[in-house]
Amino acid sequence: MNQAETDALAPQPVVATTIADVRRQIEALTAATDARPRVALVPTMGALHEGHLALVDRAAELADVVVVSVFVNPLQFTDPADLERYPRDLDADLATLAGHGADIVFAPDVTELYPHGDTATRVTAGKVGGLFEGRSRPGHFDGVLTVVAKLLNIVGPQVVLFGEKDAQQIFLVRRMIADLDLPVAVEEVETVRDDDGLALSSRNRFLDARERRAAVTLPHVLEAAVSASDRGIDAVLAAAQSAAMGEQLVTTDYLAVVHPDTFLPVDDDYTGPARVIVAARVGDTRLIDNAPLYLGH
Repeated sequence: MNQAETDALAPQPVVATTIADVRRQIEALTAATDARPRVALVPTMGALHEGHLALVDRAAELADVVVVSVFVNPLQFTDPADLERYPRDLDADLATLAGHGADIVFAPDVTELYPHGDTATRVTAGKVGGLFEGRSRPGHFDGVLTVVAKLLNIVGPQVVLFGEKDAQQIFLVRRMIADLDLPVAVEEVETVRDDDGLALSSRNRFLDARERRAAVTLPHVLEAAVSASDRGIDAVLAAAQSAAMGEQLVTTDYLAVVHPDTFLPVDDDYTGPARVIVAARVGDTRLIDNAPLYLGH
């Protein structure tokens, strides 16, 4: 029996579609564990891939009960067409999760989380929320933080897990949790990449064969930036920009080096830990990526 057949026979998580139901399921599972059971939440928008499974596998190591949310959040989409075409296949997601330690999948309808339409109360992402991804997608991070806050309140986890690829999102979620004194830890899991270095993303499925080959420009940009990091910020940006040139199917949206504590661009004379971030359109598909580096010797 091959791995695919084994996974197909593995038990799938229980599905909860309402807030009341997911809370009942969590209560039932935690009541059956030892004292002080830990609950982990893995927020997703579905279209699950190996990157998501890395989060779920890590969650199973950290907690007694693992909840995976599958919800395409309309508040974080600025383009209605982008929201409409976002892939949705709950049955495929459940099959993907089989055998990976997920106990509950919380898959609510939009009307369950937003019964009165767009919620009037939102979490504001502030200045950093308007930069980079937020500049290209105004209001995106307000929508992200609002739904994450709702999910944290609904599930009540002790730990919530995110992938390193969404670096700006992780920064803002960490800050929200600290600012609002929420009793939950954030676990960051390293980006999972394909054999050619491209970060796994639910949006990769929109790339045709030629665009998929062109998309490796993004990890090449990061590699060039990291290789020049001992020569300072100007060398890093020059090397990264050079790596981004020449591929006609790739249009860079932003390329920057930010401080890990502020997510703001570092000064020209800065030395120390930083993160290079990049976003680009490959054909009609927008992709993001990032990598840590250390500026200076």
